Amino acid sequence: MGIFLQVVCYYLLSGSFFPATVIAAILVVAISYGFELFSLVTKIGRYDFYDAVASVIGGALGIAITLPFLL
Repeated sequence: MGIFLQVVCYYLLSGSFFPATVIAAILVVAISYGFELFSLVTKIGRYDFYDAVASVIGGALGIAITLPFLL
């Protein structure tokens, strides 16, 4: 997810590196925790805060992997 969001934000913002990275990071956090909130509200699945934390860490690693290629 982090790789995809970083690349899409980078190309949508016409190569603006820093804003694309910030927006991608915000989206990773929002999507990761959003799925957990959806589970909490609808009682579909199991709400677990640590799943959201693990998703954010994975998204951050994905963003970090793409950084050398976009610089």
